[in-house]
Amino acid sequence: MQKNFVIGVLSLAVLLLGSGGPAVGQGKGKPLPRPRLVVGIVVDQMRYDYLYRYWNKYGSGGFKRLLGEGFSYENAHYNYVPTYTGPGHASIYTGTTPSVHGIIGNNWLAREAGKGIYCTEDKSVQSVGGSEWAGQMSPRNMLTTTITDELRLATNFQSKTIGVCIKDRGSILPAGHAASAAYWFDNSNGAFITSTFYTPELPAWVTQFNHRKLAEQYLSRPWETLLPISQYTESTADDVPWEGAFRGEQKPVFPHDLPRLSGLTPAQTPASAPTGGETTATAKAANLDVIRSTPFGNTLTLDFALEAIRAEQLGQRGQTDFLALSFSSTDYVGHQFGVNAIETQDTYLRLDQDIARLLAYLDKTVGKGNALVFLSADHGAAHSPEYLRSMRVPAGSVGPRIMRDSLERKLVRLHGPGPWVQSYENQQVYLNRPLLAERKLSLAQVQEEVAGIMTTFAGVTRAITATDLQKSHWESGMLMYLENGYFPKRSGDVMVVLEPGWLESYHYPINKGTTHGSSGAYDTHIPLLFWGWQVPRGESVHPARITDIAPTLARFLHIQEPDGCTGTPLREVLRR
Repeated sequence: MQKNFVIGVLSLAVLLLGSGGPAVGQGKGKPLPRPRLVVGIVVDQMRYDYLYRYWNKYGSGGFKRLLGEGFSYENAHYNYVPTYTGPGHASIYTGTTPSVHGIIGNNWLAREAGKGIYCTEDKSVQSVGGSEWAGQMSPRNMLTTTITDELRLATNFQSKTIGVCIKDRGSILPAGHAASAAYWFDNSNGAFITSTFYTPELPAWVTQFNHRKLAEQYLSRPWETLLPISQYTESTADDVPWEGAFRGEQKPVFPHDLPRLSGLTPAQTPASAPTGGETTATAKAANLDVIRSTPFGNTLTLDFALEAIRAEQLGQRGQTDFLALSFSSTDYVGHQFGVNAIETQDTYLRLDQDIARLLAYLDKTVGKGNALVFLSADHGAAHSPEYLRSMRVPAGSVGPRIMRDSLERKLVRLHGPGPWVQSYENQQVYLNRPLLAERKLSLAQVQEEVAGIMTTFAGVTRAITATDLQKSHWESGMLMYLENGYFPKRSGDVMVVLEPGWLESYHYPINKGTTHGSSGAYDTHIPLLFWGWQVPRGESVHPARITDIAPTLARFLHIQEPDGCTGTPLREVLRR
């Protein structure tokens, strides 16, 4: 028996060695399945219903292709306030809320410094390729990792992760701390720039792209509607009082004279352009910023993103790469013209064409089925109060400066000369805590006084103190939204909640265009689409939170979710 046992062991050893065995360093089967490229698309200010409002005017290769070939979560919402661009991008990519990642708004009061701070502001870095004010940016104010960071960590930094957006925060926050690169647009020179946080100089391909002066080319032509204007039946009339005109325009109507509005003097007019229709324009532009508020800002963003895929060989190097791509002109157009404007519809029809161009390019370069794409938004938008009131729908607006000044006067009457209010930002009151301490006043007591005062203002439905907010935990309802958006070191002392349909107007009492920031469904309900690599076709009305995107991507990629992640993987889209 012992002899037979020895022979059996020797035979097994021979088989293992002859078949390659489990020897260290030798292959163990198929490689781990991963997509070649992940593309995250965030459409700034895209309401959920935009997927379907313009359905009959969309082409077949953009939104319809994503919905027809991919998976849609029809009931995806943000789960915190305020719903702004900075927090939205951070929450998508970190898988958590401002209460954890710390990006509580686009701006907030830095109490220690006694002044406001911008969400990606970083005076320790320098601009690369552009003006100083535009380039001193980094993700350092974000306190957690992103899914893009985790991909870099999981592949020993062999994966490339690149952020692209006209807005700095729409590029920097998604790309993460360990990003290969992040690029954004500088109005002063019409170029995509970066900062020394990422690199001491622009790559050659970025410099070459900037030399093409595409922003000036797009601004050298008037903005006319893509379709005959009579076909924009999903929108209100072209000339309505609640839309904002460009500076220098008499009315907010088509066509918009972009060459004049931008101060651009073309060397060749479109009529004398070379064969092929390309306009070569010389820069004499006083206001290249105009492109942000046109659909061509999105097209310019895509031009740059496609060049990044080509030049960096994203998804074509044997590693999974990640392109974080955000389209922000939808937000600028929405703020200026509103939810129901022809300009907004035209911007989405043109974005539909841009998305079709992106998907076709991915098919060509990365290969069909080899790219994993998701599309969502950083927040939605409210209807214009003036439009709603014209239709007898309850709505209104408040003036933040007026509210702050009124509160200050009431506190002076209660406690003597101030200043008692240090700031009013993100629908939050920041009290002058050093002054309270000097006058030996209880912070909790004054917070309660402020909450009571704020609820007397028109349009305010409730106000809650930071002290009360931290005493309990809420799983649903308005207090859940407030809790998830509250970060003690950065948030205010009293949180203010407006009535449904009400919004802040910084030009109060004039209301033009729209804004966002509330917990209303119009601000929280956004599209959430997955398409491409191993994505099943279908849809779900199961509730999904914006914080669920990052852990879902982590499961697709077989990597760790971000270190502050509080979301849950979405099971329906992960089924094989």
